[in-house]
Amino acid sequence: MIALLSYICTLLTGLYFFVLAYLIIGWAKLKRPVLNNAIPSTKVTVMIAARNEEERIRYTIDDLLAQDYPKHLTEIIMVDDHSTDKTAQIIRSYEDRGIKLLQLNEDKPLNSYKKKAIAKAIDLSTGTLMVATDADCRMEPKWLSTIIDYYETNNPVMISSPVAYFEERGLFEYMQTLEFSYLIGIGASFIGNGRASTCNGANLAYRKDVFYEVGGFKGIDDLASGDDELLLQKVAVRYPGRIGFLKSKEAIVYTHAKHTLKEFLQQRRRWASKSTKYKDKKIVALAVGIWLFNVSLLVNLVLGFYDVYFFKLLAVQFLLKYLIEVTFLLPITIFLKRSKLIGLLIFLTVIHVPYMVYIGIAGNGRTYVWKDRVVR
Repeated sequence: MIALLSYICTLLTGLYFFVLAYLIIGWAKLKRPVLNNAIPSTKVTVMIAARNEEERIRYTIDDLLAQDYPKHLTEIIMVDDHSTDKTAQIIRSYEDRGIKLLQLNEDKPLNSYKKKAIAKAIDLSTGTLMVATDADCRMEPKWLSTIIDYYETNNPVMISSPVAYFEERGLFEYMQTLEFSYLIGIGASFIGNGRASTCNGANLAYRKDVFYEVGGFKGIDDLASGDDELLLQKVAVRYPGRIGFLKSKEAIVYTHAKHTLKEFLQQRRRWASKSTKYKDKKIVALAVGIWLFNVSLLVNLVLGFYDVYFFKLLAVQFLLKYLIEVTFLLPITIFLKRSKLIGLLIFLTVIHVPYMVYIGIAGNGRTYVWKDRVVR
């Protein structure tokens, strides 16, 4: 029995090591883009779906209006998703500065209000390139022009760009920043290896005609989440090799970590729920393998109380996990200007094990709370 468990643990540890090595290679393949800095010609539509964002939406709008991209080539559409606060009024106060407000008015309950909001914004848009972000995000003045320069220089059909947390308030949020950097790195690294699989909807651009060509959100509109990753995977099937990751500091969008554990777990359950719809079953198999690797760590922890051999096996697994994660995360945190957070990885590596096991189970649950709604 010990020999069998050791063999299984060795296979799972080897799988995890292989996946991280693959990601390290993918990140290294992504070079800082060479941009032509030519006079732009692309009409762009920035889309934001907002629900009860009165506290921070002014900052986002002000950042969008401060972009150095030509105003005559910029369209900003904000969709109010049945807000019960002053979100719509705040957006409306910017109408004289070119901000367009669209208010959802659905008479029947939906499971995917955000996808509905984005689809309506695209229907009304006049731009060639759709750029999606969130109502609580911040960006530098060159954010939009950097995306468009990359688009016009490299001719991708979809662009995933970096997202980072900032303005943390304590250890819990700093650890979220490090873990979130890991997730952003995974999506970027898969694209670097030519196999787009994940991204973040807070900083995602795609051609309008491609959105319609792949059927928009049809087939993935039964989930509340997935307006980013599931759409990316549809595009990847139709246009393999035509999805880029914009590895540029000027293109980073900044957002905030969750303030409470409850909010954090609800968010991660929502993100994990998308995996049930992944088209690429090899990615699903890898995710299951990584989940089983974390399960094996917990199993060895329990069995160690019966046989010290399993504690030794656990120590080897943990050491390898930590070393390969440091190697993966260090260049990513350097790029995101958060390299000092690497010191927290030893603690995050420990916490990450039960967290991953829990999310793997809870993420496949039927419902979760998002924007004060119970959805699935």
